Amino acid sequence: QVVNYAPFTLLPSAVPSALFEQAYAVQQDFNLLVDAISQNREFLEHTLASTIKVDDFTARLFRIYTQVLEEGLAQSVFLGINRSDYMFDCGADGTPALKQIEINTIAASFGGLTSRTPAVHRQVLKVLGKAEEASRLLPNNPSQGLALGIVKAWELYGSQSAVVMFLVEEVQRNIFDQRCIENELWNRNIRVIRKRFRDVFEKGSLDDARRLYIDGQEVAVVYYREGYVPQNYDPQNWEARLLLERSKAVKCPDIATQLAGTKKVQQELTRPGTLERLLPGRAASVARIRATFAGLYSLDLGEEGDKVAAKAIAAPDCFVLKPQREGGGNNLYGEELRHVLEKIKDSPERTSYILMDKIKPQPSKNYLLRPHSPLKISECISELGIFGVYIRQGKEMVMNKSAGHLLRTKAIEHADGGVAAGVAVLDTPYLV
Repeated sequence: QVVNYAPFTLLPSAVPSALFEQAYAVQQDFNLLVDAISQNREFLEHTLASTIKVDDFTARLFRIYTQVLEEGLAQSVFLGINRSDYMFDCGADGTPALKQIEINTIAASFGGLTSRTPAVHRQVLKVLGKAEEASRLLPNNPSQGLALGIVKAWELYGSQSAVVMFLVEEVQRNIFDQRCIENELWNRNIRVIRKRFRDVFEKGSLDDARRLYIDGQEVAVVYYREGYVPQNYDPQNWEARLLLERSKAVKCPDIATQLAGTKKVQQELTRPGTLERLLPGRAASVARIRATFAGLYSLDLGEEGDKVAAKAIAAPDCFVLKPQREGGGNNLYGEELRHVLEKIKDSPERTSYILMDKIKPQPSKNYLLRPHSPLKISECISELGIFGVYIRQGKEMVMNKSAGHLLRTKAIEHADGGVAAGVAVLDTPYLV
């Protein structure tokens, strides 16, 4: 009841090597894009204007964002840890193409546990007499790459005695994933503390230079592993979030970067000319990013949104309806999508969603090993995530890299949901 093994596939899953390489090649471009959006107040205000009228959670984040900007940022070092997620869409001719599902800019998880899965799958293949195949599995250690980003941000903050604070949930089911990253920091003699919003509210304070202190310890880096869904907040927790954002500490992410990861921003990026405005003079980056986009559509009020809503109601199996939420298990499909859209099609509430083309990957067979689950062969589909880490000091990019990958696999009967949501399991890519 207290500790369970993380769910995983018995065998590694086949991933087209060309698409795997494409996903890695575009990650630094996405890092630059997220950072550019986070610095562009005009773009965020314009893009989220309709959403913050109807989505209270996004509106509250946005209020803190504008308050902190107007007060003047105390933070000068910015650390981004994100994960861009893709599926392999089989087009009409059956050729798989890499299509982005979303980019996670806050609490992108499983960098720790997925660092451990290649060894498990190597062992399984060897036991099955497949030593040659076992040797072809790539090493993968995102926990090290993510930790190096935190280390660099801690160094740039410039106080040897300051700590790194992991901001964690009240009940932490996924603690071992975080421990992998935490241990990398301890190994470099960087002190880590684990605190909840409640602790920040009760024990956090800022000095005259807006340095953040908790229990008398100066905090150099705040690494959020919570704070991405409305349930994470009560009035005290919103107060704590504001205190953190006002501080000089390096927030991973700062609130602007969290807003850059909203679904509404993702949809706006597909509009012609938007990428060019955000990344001027970077035509190659723009082309690589755009090649991964699936069809995304606005449900803003007006003729364009009316047409999109009508199209989705008529053919609900061709689309996914996405609210402005992270953490898996929030998207709507099929009849449920049609039902919700019919209910809100004439109301401003529809602007809190975006619509996306449904991706149709090629299923394969695997065994999903989960605690307390029957062992049976399942038709499965996989989702590939690439971790990215970047650091900006003032206006200068001092780090921009990819930091490893995550493959998650789920049975085809589940439309939505990740590992933490109890649907997908950890996997290792077997490149073909």
